[in-house]
This record gives sequence, structure tokens and C-alpha cells, in this order.
Amino acid sequence: MQNNRVNRRKFLGGVAGMLAVGVASPLWLNAAPKRASGKSVRLGGPVFDPPGDPDKLARAHRLMGYRAAYCPNIPIKDGALIRSFEDAFAREDVVIAEVGRWVNLMDANPEKRQKNLETVIEGLALADAVGACCCVDIAGSFSPESWFGPHPRNFSREHFDASVENARKIIDAVKPKRAKFCYEMMGWAWPHSPEAGVKLIRAVDRKGFGAHLDPCNLINSPEKFYDNTALLNESFDKLGKWIVSCHAKDLAWEVELNLHFKEVIPGRGRLDYATYLRRVSQLPQNTPLMLEHLNGAGEYQEARNYIFAAGKTAGVCFD
Repeated sequence: MQNNRVNRRKFLGGVAGMLAVGVASPLWLNAAPKRASGKSVRLGGPVFDPPGDPDKLARAHRLMGYRAAYCPNIPIKDGALIRSFEDAFAREDVVIAEVGRWVNLMDANPEKRQKNLETVIEGLALADAVGACCCVDIAGSFSPESWFGPHPRNFSREHFDASVENARKIIDAVKPKRAKFCYEMMGWAWPHSPEAGVKLIRAVDRKGFGAHLDPCNLINSPEKFYDNTALLNESFDKLGKWIVSCHAKDLAWEVELNLHFKEVIPGRGRLDYATYLRRVSQLPQNTPLMLEHLNGAGEYQEARNYIFAAGKTAGVCFD
């Protein structure tokens, strides 16, 4: 969530993405390991300067080596356009992974909190209409300084109960038939661990509620940083059947006199991508893995190439 990066919270409004650097480059297309076994991953990410035409946008994702996409900003009332995007992406066999609705469901202002709730309800309705895997938001924060920032009450029973109530309200308002609603994991709010994710899912008690996995967001201690393989396996062991979308990034430790982890391009950090890719590929629901938080086309190209190479080593394909 760094301001100097192109992140999904900024580009989802206009689907800012990635045609700027050599869309049809065979370097990208040939780098992806082809299907050689039952293990495969749908890698996705943004497309820069996206064409407005649904067919061209879907094709642009394939030219980037992507088999999954963030949802375009489609008006919920435009049913014909929604169907056009759904059909176009289906023809290219590109899954629409997520509708992001990045608002604070715990906002202290009651009017703003209600408006944010309505924004997420609209997002879940769009996800269900277009055939996306999920609509995702964070559970929210009690912080008065940052809509997603840390606060001591974020670990409270009050936060947990509000997270459950909000999820139920969103799902019950839409009654989705295809998409799930889920909270992205955070290291300083519910759900802050695999076990916390399971607890929320059981408490919400709705078929329309799923799990969203971002392992870098769960790494909030040296133990988890150094032994993230165990964290990955725990996440998939406990949440696997509910995981509907995943995020791909990496984490490095910037050494100073206190703890400081920093998001970096995949391959420049310490996340065990061999284990991550193998576990994603084994999910029965063919869960997409979405690149995020990178700065420009060059960084996304580096990330794709690293993940393709890591997949090849791990016996995972992307076709």
C-alpha cells in the first residue's frame, strides 16, 4: 500500500494496466511453462493503457501471458456491457479474479461507514454479474489516521463482531450465486492469521463468504519472515477449500534498529515461491494468482518472468 507504487487500489478504478511495454513480446509469451501435468496456475495482473473494447482488453491480457484479470470498472446498471466483458474474457479463457472495493467498513463516521458498505455491496453485485471469483475489501480499521492502518482495537472482539456483521450484510443484500465476498488478510486486523480466517468464515456462516490469501500481509514477525514456508503450508492446509483469489508480491527485511519489512518485486524478497506456486496449483477451484503493488511495466515484466521461472522449477505451468 505504498503511495509511490501503482497498486490495485489506484488502477482498479480505470483498470490501469499494462500494454505500454511490448505487448506482443515473445519473451513474455514463451517464458510461461506450458501445461505438462495437472499442476497449473492462472497468473494475472493489470494491463497498462487498457483498450475499452472488451475483446481487445481480454486479448491484451493473453498477450501479456496472463490467464486472469482484475475486473474492469463497469457500471452495475449496464447489463449489456457486463455481459460483453464476461463473454470476451471467457472466449480468451481469462478468469476475472477480483472486484476490489477498497473502503473502510469500520469508519468512525456513521454516514461514511454506510456509504462504504453500499460501495462493497455494489462491488459484490458486479462480481456476481460478471462472473468474477470474488469481491474483496479489507475488514477495515479503527485508525483515525489511515483507513487501513494499525490500531489496538483492530484485534478486539468489537472488530471481529463488526467484521462478521458487515460480511453478512453484504452477502445477504446480494445473495450471490457465483462470486464470493472476502476480506484480504492483514497483519494488524482481522483476519490476521490462517486460524483467524477460519474463525471468521465459521462465524459469518454464509456460502457466499470466501478466503483471500496474501501471505506477505500475514508476515508480521521475524519468525514468520524466516519460516514463511510453514506459514504458506498452514494457510493452504486450513483455508485451502475457501481460497478464491491470491496476491503475488514479495517481502524483504530492511535492516535498521527496529522491524521493517518492505514489499518488493517477486524474486527480490524471501517468500518461498516454489511452495506458494505448488500449493496454489493444487487448489481444486483453480484459484487465480494476481500480481500487485508494482511500479510500472518493467517491474511487472520482471515479476512475471521470475514467477514463470519459479513455476518451471517447481513443476507448475501457466497455460
